[in-house]
Amino acid sequence: MISYCLLTEDKLDTFISMRIRQLREEGATEDIDLVPYLQDYYARHMADGTFVSWLAMDGDKIVGTSGMSFVEKPPYFGCPTGKLGLLSSMFTDPDYRRMGIAKDLLSRVVDEARKAGCGTVQITASDMGVLLYTDFGFVKNGNFMQYKL
Repeated sequence: MISYCLLTEDKLDTFISMRIRQLREEGATEDIDLVPYLQDYYARHMADGTFVSWLAMDGDKIVGTSGMSFVEKPPYFGCPTGKLGLLSSMFTDPDYRRMGIAKDLLSRVVDEARKAGCGTVQITASDMGVLLYTDFGFVKNGNFMQYKL
């Protein structure tokens, strides 16, 4: 039986391990030790309320993760509050896939963004995630570009 709970500091090490598993699965190049950066980010942003995560649990084992970062930019017509949710850390243990866990987690973190007053939620989707997000109602925004510093 899968249960759901919010991420707390005592589960952070496992959450970070799963985030790194996700990045590896997506083909990321590992040229640094990302763990201290992730620890710093999550500790700061969980503390100030600008990051929230729902977890899927099988007993004491984390089998799915999600994440929502809250950011604000100047309001625009598509988002008059200027508040955005940035979806990340969507990962389900391979042994637990195709059971609806990712959809349940997505629904919970999108609700967190709604409660935080966000006008939109954005994600850079992996190839595996596109179907999940499309089925949920996400649409591609062809204007997204990135400049690496």
